[in-house]
Amino acid sequence: MGEVRFGVRDVAGVRFAISPLWETVTSFSAASDPGRYAIHLPWLRSVRALREDRALAARTAPLRALAVVDPLRGDLPDFLTPPPRCPLAEFEEELANLSATSAEESGVALPELADALRAWWEAAVRPFWPRIRAVLEADIAYRTRQLAEDGIQEVLARLHPALHWTGDRLVFPHLPSEFLDLDGAGITLAPSAFAVHCRLLTGPGPTPPAAVYPSRAVGTLWECHGASGDGLARLLGRSRARLLAFTSSPATTTQLAARTGLSLGAVSQHLAVLREAGLVTSHRYRREVHYATSELGDALLERA
Repeated sequence: MGEVRFGVRDVAGVRFAISPLWETVTSFSAASDPGRYAIHLPWLRSVRALREDRALAARTAPLRALAVVDPLRGDLPDFLTPPPRCPLAEFEEELANLSATSAEESGVALPELADALRAWWEAAVRPFWPRIRAVLEADIAYRTRQLAEDGIQEVLARLHPALHWTGDRLVFPHLPSEFLDLDGAGITLAPSAFAVHCRLLTGPGPTPPAAVYPSRAVGTLWECHGASGDGLARLLGRSRARLLAFTSSPATTTQLAARTGLSLGAVSQHLAVLREAGLVTSHRYRREVHYATSELGDALLERA
C-alpha cells in the first residue's frame, strides 16, 4: 500500500481539479475492457462502433502499444497522465504537458502519442464532456461543502472507503508500496468518472501531486433526465421543467443549451425565472456561472 504524509503547509495547499486528459486515458481503457466498467454501459454502447473503426484504431495504436488497459493498477506510464496544473484545465493544455523525453524512453514518439490521445478525445470523450464534467463539478461542490462542515481530514478520509488516516499519513491500499512526503507542495484532489480505485499522479517540476478518486453519482452519469413528470411540466412549462432536471448537477448556460437544444438566450431567461422562484441557485467560478437545483428544486424533482 502507498502512504502520503501531510504537513501543516500541505493541508493548506489542498485544492481540487478536473483532468480531461486522465478521463481520456481511462475511458480508452474502459472501452478496451467493457466487462469491468458495466456502470458505463450506455456510453460503451455508443462508442462500440469506434472500436471497429479501422482509421481510429490506427491512430490510437500508440495507446495500445503503451498497454493502456488498466491505469488503475499502476501499470500506466506516469508521463501519460501528469497531475493537473489548474482547476479547469482544457484537454489541449494538459496534452502540452506531456514529456517528450519520457515518451521516447517508452518507445513512442510524442507527436504520435499526442495524435492518438487527441483522436480518442475527439471521437469518444468530447461529445460527452459537458455531461461528464457536470458530474465531476458536482462532486467538487459536495466536497467543498463537506470541508466547511467537517474539515479537511474528513474530506480526505471519505474520498474512497478504502482510504484511511494513520497519524499524519493518508494510506492508499490500492497503490504499489511507496511513500510520498508532500513536503509543503500540497496535493490536488481530482474526481474521476472512470476511476475505480484511487491513484496518485506525480510528475517532474513544481506541480503538486494529484490524488485521483472515483467521483460521486457516477451511476447517474448516463441517465436520461429529459423526461420530467407531466405534472411538473404543466406547472413550470416543459422547457423549464427540463432545465430544472438538468441542473440536478451544476451546469453552465452553454452546457444546458447543448443538452436541451434551446438557445442561450432562452436558457438564460428560463434560469432567471427558476432562480427567482428559489428552485435553482447560481455561483460564479472565474468566467463561468454554474446553476444547480436548490433544496426546494430537489424536493420538487423528487415528487415529480
